[in-house]
Amino acid sequence: MTDLESRLNRLAMPDLSQTEPKRPVLPDADVAYTLHDTPIGTMLLAIAGGRVVASSFGDEETMTTRLARAVSPRVLRQARPLDEVRRQLDEYLVGRRQAFDLEVDLALATPFQRLVLTDLPTHTSYGATTTYGTVAADIDKPKAARAVGTALGANPVCVVLPCHRVVGANGALAGYAGGLDAKRFLLNLEAKS
Repeated sequence: MTDLESRLNRLAMPDLSQTEPKRPVLPDADVAYTLHDTPIGTMLLAIAGGRVVASSFGDEETMTTRLARAVSPRVLRQARPLDEVRRQLDEYLVGRRQAFDLEVDLALATPFQRLVLTDLPTHTSYGATTTYGTVAADIDKPKAARAVGTALGANPVCVVLPCHRVVGANGALAGYAGGLDAKRFLLNLEAKS
């Protein structure tokens, strides 16, 4: 056998007909996301470092681009890391859960959104609403009701951070990323409990 033949034999593929092929093991993503169908529409859920970074009605391409820019360029569609997020969201949407036990990271939020969203769960309670003006006053920006509305309208962690509980001064439903039907559904769900 020549030296060349010897080297080629070492590179020869093993006979796989006798063994079961091994499935590739993918590394965990820096940001894992999935699309999740819910009664209020398809939501893009994303997690990074064990914290929810997105629970959004935004389209997949836009949201994954934002995640790649703000968190990490390694964004992979991997559902398994989001099992707990999906479970809690599903429980909430059928009325079996009133609060989320999830850590949130506001990496996709602007500094003003962080100010508005950070304490949102303390400004609202399950089954009750507050107004944009009240939230503005609570964050020491009493003239910023419209800015609060804009910040909440672009909430990157919808439902988990309950921006749907904030309404107009006259009680009217105002814009919601998932649409007014979704906001109405969430408020009615909470009112029944």
